[in-house]
Amino acid sequence: MNITVTLFVQMAVFLALVWFTMSFVWPIILGMMDERAKKIATGLAAAEKGQQDFAQAEKRAEVVIREARDRANQIIDQAQHRANEIVDQAKTTAVAEAARIVATAQQQIVLEQSRAREALRRDVGNLAVSTASKLLQREIDPRAHAELLDKLAAEL
Repeated sequence: MNITVTLFVQMAVFLALVWFTMSFVWPIILGMMDERAKKIATGLAAAEKGQQDFAQAEKRAEVVIREARDRANQIIDQAQHRANEIVDQAKTTAVAEAARIVATAQQQIVLEQSRAREALRRDVGNLAVSTASKLLQREIDPRAHAELLDKLAAEL
């Protein structure tokens, strides 16, 4: 065989292989490559959307956390305000109770002073009657001289 014929036959076989590949195999390869490119593009788009969603979620989380902190601060302020009100109310109640106790004690003192004066008047009256009876060397009838004892008690 001649080298030229071999070269032409190999060229014809090569052209047939190129034609067969371009006609039947190449469209399948291109289809697979297009499908893969679409999957990659879809994945990249999903990743970008995920990043955007994540950024928005972070912003929402920051807003929620800020609102929660504000609400917590408000609750703390309200609690402190209420505690101050309770303390003030307790102070007011304690002052009122102390004033009531002092007033009651003063009334008790006045009553006890009155009782002590009356007891002292009776004792002084009895002492005066007994002294007068010793001076007069006779017993003075307290019923008979009640007026005298009343005058004496009034003077004392």
